Amino acid sequence: MRRGRWAAPALELLFLCLAQANFAPYFFDNGVGSTNGNMALFSLPEDTPVGSHVYTLNGTDPEGDPVSYHISFDPSARSVFSVDPNFGNITLIEELDREREDEIEAIISISDGLNLDTPAGSSILKVHAVDKDTGSGGSVTYFLQNTHATKFAVDRHSGVLRLQAGATLDYEKARAHFVTVVAKDGGGRLRGADVVFSATTTVTVNVEDVQDVAPVFVGTPYYGYVYEDTLPGSEVLTVVAIDGDRGRPNRLVYSLVNGSDGAFEINETSGVIFVTQSPAQLRREVYELHVQVTEVSLAGSPAAQAMVSVTVRIVDLNNHPPTFYGENGPQNRFELSMYEHPPQGEILRGLKITVNDSDQGANAKFNLRLVGPGGIFRVVPQTVLNEAQVTIIVENSAAIDFEKSKVLTFKLLAIEVNTPEKFSSTADVVIQLLDTNDNVPKFTSHYYIARIPENAPGGSNVVAVTAVDPDTGPWGEVKYAIYGSGADLFLIHPSTGIIYTQPWASLDAEATARYNFYVKAEDMEGRSSLAEVFVTLLDVNDHYPQFGKNFQEKTMVLGTPVKIEATDQDAEEPNNLVDYSITHVEPVNVFDIDAHTGEIWLKNSIRSLDALHNITPNGDCTWSLEVQAKDRGSPSFSTTALLKIDITDTETLSRSPMAAFLMQTKDNPMKAVGVLAGIMAVIVAITVLISTATFWRNKSNKVLPVRRVLRKRPSPAPRSVRIEWLKFRRTKTAAKFALKEDAPNENCNNNSLGSSLPPEAPAPPPPPSIAPSTGAAHWTVPTVSGSLTPQQPRRSPKPQAAGSPSQSALVSELRQKFEKKNIDKKTYF
Repeated sequence: MRRGRWAAPALELLFLCLAQANFAPYFFDNGVGSTNGNMALFSLPEDTPVGSHVYTLNGTDPEGDPVSYHISFDPSARSVFSVDPNFGNITLIEELDREREDEIEAIISISDGLNLDTPAGSSILKVHAVDKDTGSGGSVTYFLQNTHATKFAVDRHSGVLRLQAGATLDYEKARAHFVTVVAKDGGGRLRGADVVFSATTTVTVNVEDVQDVAPVFVGTPYYGYVYEDTLPGSEVLTVVAIDGDRGRPNRLVYSLVNGSDGAFEINETSGVIFVTQSPAQLRREVYELHVQVTEVSLAGSPAAQAMVSVTVRIVDLNNHPPTFYGENGPQNRFELSMYEHPPQGEILRGLKITVNDSDQGANAKFNLRLVGPGGIFRVVPQTVLNEAQVTIIVENSAAIDFEKSKVLTFKLLAIEVNTPEKFSSTADVVIQLLDTNDNVPKFTSHYYIARIPENAPGGSNVVAVTAVDPDTGPWGEVKYAIYGSGADLFLIHPSTGIIYTQPWASLDAEATARYNFYVKAEDMEGRSSLAEVFVTLLDVNDHYPQFGKNFQEKTMVLGTPVKIEATDQDAEEPNNLVDYSITHVEPVNVFDIDAHTGEIWLKNSIRSLDALHNITPNGDCTWSLEVQAKDRGSPSFSTTALLKIDITDTETLSRSPMAAFLMQTKDNPMKAVGVLAGIMAVIVAITVLISTATFWRNKSNKVLPVRRVLRKRPSPAPRSVRIEWLKFRRTKTAAKFALKEDAPNENCNNNSLGSSLPPEAPAPPPPPSIAPSTGAAHWTVPTVSGSLTPQQPRRSPKPQAAGSPSQSALVSELRQKFEKKNIDKKTYF
């Protein structure tokens, strides 16, 4: 049983004031039973006299400011205590009666004039649960349902709810807290079982706001504008601030700290800023004003403060577009004459252009650019503020070409940069170009091809060449000339470019069918270009077909054609193509001819010589033909010739190979001469090789240390081959041939010298001289092995000498030398 009544003070929550680093004051917590501090768990006997000093509130301010103390009660309850605000002494002013009221709720606070605070550990209220049981079953303990998510704690025996150590309350974060308290009895047995009863209640802790947050400006940043037509006293803008303590806001006062230079003022209550001077008197384009707001406490003293910057711009009205000026005032067309292809980077000094914008500040800023063919000129400056001299510079000299465009036209554009209106203006720039000799004459083609007949007379036109020089006046006049190895037969007109043949020229397609040379086009200053000319002579049919030299006589073997051939010296087809025909035959036409190849055949009905013997009057199988060779030109030319053909058969030819050979080469004697010359060359080469080999062999035998006996082998008798030549007879169809062997020659033959001569062979003798022939029908070709001797056909053979005198002398001399060598060998052995 308590001896006194509890006075449980309630808690008022405060915001910490961070503005200007002003922290809230706080109470000292001196624990249970103390008589000064925060009145936590304070108890008082009910018989305490009224007017007694029962407790002293004690606290401090972090900044060291003076503090004051306050106490309040619920409006429906009695005010039991009073406090001295300066010293914190609490006095009992009402009688206490425990039976009527066993606890008293009071709210105490401490303030430094700006902030109030409820300290950690302060008692907020006391909960009380009644259990009508006695003993342990009637004892009650208290605890919180969720101790981790709350800033509060409860005394388990007394039920006093207090703020946890280190915890603070913030009105701006949470205006109310809900705490669930559980009351549980000590437990006991009920109907034979252990039972524990509990009950819960929810305590709502309302947080009251205190002055702990500085004022705040809203709608920042602030910008204001003063226009050139703004009147003095006109409103520029309004700044707005609110007290950060929304529960109990203080009155706010506005003021200008600096930056106005006397040109602006502010209403301290409404925050309206207005201009006090005319725009023409303002010396700056931008003003940075510093506005301060201050809280005024209930006591009328200044409290928390805040500061904000306000930017005021003096705005010029954009009512002037950029304007171009010439030497005599505003101008929108500028003209200039200049030569084409000026140097890169050259300034067009003939243009005097100025641009100006009468506005001020940003309204007078504009860009310059040229509108027209791009990349030819550039303008400087490209950005202008108020006024500038305009300069135009050559950027692409090659594009400034008189031949492409005699006049260049551009527009000079000035346009504002940062204004809503984007005022602009233009001026025409016209440049008249003057021509220079900057072009080379160029032919219309890199080469020219011409064709003229070979019989064209001297002075005939061949081809006309054309070169163009785009320059004007005398610079565009072109002169022509030709040169080159093929230009000797041609001339060119220097002005017209017509190429013609020399007056004395005689063209011949068979001699030279094509000519090529160069033509040059040159202007008055020596600029020139070249083209190539190709002239082809067109062939004219001006040659007759011509038969070959060996044409008059042919020999035909049955089943084999003979061929005639004529050539036409014309250069091109069809003038040099020849067709053949038989125009007349004696005695009877038994022949067919291939018109294209010239091959002559016996008709298919003629199959043997017997058939031909019956046709010819004399039975000699000889025909005379008149053949014609005709070209395909226009007009056409032809040639006729007489041809004599002797006809034979293969049986007659097979009697003698040599005769067959001679018969086959009868139409081509050079072929026979070539074959005979080849045979002689082979024989001479073999003889030289054998002689050389023998010489080296005998020479090596002299140094051998072993004696040898050389026995002479009998040498075969040399053979002399004589070929009988058959004289061609016009009355016979073929010649007869015979091979005849001479009598054995006693002289040694060169073919057997390798085995019968002594080891050292003599030097090869000089070739024998051939004795001139004594008769037309008898001739001899001497060789190493024999001689060819023609024979008279169908005549009795006459005895022939064994050899010519030169041959006999040579063989005798060789024999004597060989015998002498053999005697020397025998003596040696």
